[in-house]
Amino acid sequence: MRVLCFAIALFASIGGAFGKGHEIKATVNGVKDATCQLAYYYGDKQYIRDSAKADSKGTVIFKGDEELPGGIYMLVIPGRKYFELIIDKEQRFSVETDTTDLINKMVVKGSKDNEQFYEYLKWINVRGRQMESLKAELDKAKGDAAKTAQIKAQQTAIDNEVKEYKANIVKNAPQALLSKIFKAGTEPEIPEMPTKPDGSKDSTFPYRYYRAHFFDNMDLKDERLIRTPIFASKVKQYIERLIPQIPDSICKASKELIAKTDHNGDIFKYLVYWITNTYEKSNVMGMDAVFVCMSEEYYLSDKAYWIDSTQRAKIKDRVEDLKPCLIGKTAYNMKLLKPDFHPIAVNDLKSSFTILYFWDPSCGHCQKVTPKLQEFYTKFKQEFDLEVMGVYIETDTTEWFKYIKEKGLTWINAADLTLKSKFRDYYDIYSTPVIYVLDRNKRIIAKRIDVENLEDFLRNYRKKPLF
Repeated sequence: MRVLCFAIALFASIGGAFGKGHEIKATVNGVKDATCQLAYYYGDKQYIRDSAKADSKGTVIFKGDEELPGGIYMLVIPGRKYFELIIDKEQRFSVETDTTDLINKMVVKGSKDNEQFYEYLKWINVRGRQMESLKAELDKAKGDAAKTAQIKAQQTAIDNEVKEYKANIVKNAPQALLSKIFKAGTEPEIPEMPTKPDGSKDSTFPYRYYRAHFFDNMDLKDERLIRTPIFASKVKQYIERLIPQIPDSICKASKELIAKTDHNGDIFKYLVYWITNTYEKSNVMGMDAVFVCMSEEYYLSDKAYWIDSTQRAKIKDRVEDLKPCLIGKTAYNMKLLKPDFHPIAVNDLKSSFTILYFWDPSCGHCQKVTPKLQEFYTKFKQEFDLEVMGVYIETDTTEWFKYIKEKGLTWINAADLTLKSKFRDYYDIYSTPVIYVLDRNKRIIAKRIDVENLEDFLRNYRKKPLF
């Protein structure tokens, strides 16, 4: 059985409009005097909706005055086992099953949706076992072309049977949730590759067509789908695998996808949140640009109607911190003082590459990184035509001078001794050490990169510059 992940919901509770309410009664043979939960999918997580205790006969009842939003729910029993239920228009029904075989021993009363759902689950389980058996036979038939062809033909026949079964359900009840789920899982059928003017086939066509039609079969205005396991996986596949992981491409594709929701409802909220949050937390350099793009488009434009002014202000502050130091931006020309108190500015450095190193001698991590960076600088200064500006972030010159001398720091040492440069505002310095890499034109080409990765980065950049 799958293991559930329970967490506090990120959005408002799922309580729907008040109406006839809901009452789901379940009897599970093998469960006795135990607490059970009614949980639901929401995007890529599962959350607990309600808890109730089963009696000595294994009967548990979940009920309330409000209707539950449509979706796939889970009735969780001890041992972290669970079975799924469709909850949609029919919200008063009962089920009975057994812990020895939750699916095949399921009996449903009062819900045509769940009768059809479990009829399908029982049917597909048989086909699943058939496919597993054929796979084992196929492994044994290696080298036997005739046998292999026969087995593959059987697999294709089963696959077509499954497709036909689902298609019939969709045809007979197109608006039912099970139909919407089946349809959403249908892959786009890619036409034959067109021929280019020179007579060759357009090899990029399948990818472009697949990407353009990826969501043709998923109704992103149907709120029920966000409470199914298919929704989040499809979104994740599209954003992270079909879209080039370049900030501009991700932003453009995200806006196009979100537009399909008409900018309202739970699917709209989830897409905005998930994409923004995913790339804000990304460990891939430069993806903070996606966070900035998404925040400006939705959170700071009042389209994200579910957040309050305090949350909006925090997001605005973070965007303002990040915007000046995004990859591709021209680095802020901070003006500092060297140990001899002569001025020095970023734009004074004319090397092919400039490394800005923000550090503090009292920082334990800096004490490990600084000698490594000095070693790197000494070794590669000539080869890469690079310069390092080590920016001491404090104002205690005694500590600064002592460390420079003791560690033999031969790069350009500088500090904001007059507290006028505001470098923290332009380089998002809230901890140390921090490394930025600039090109000859002082554009930021890398940020928060480890010393150990500098050599490979610079070699690769020289072969294929970003700008």
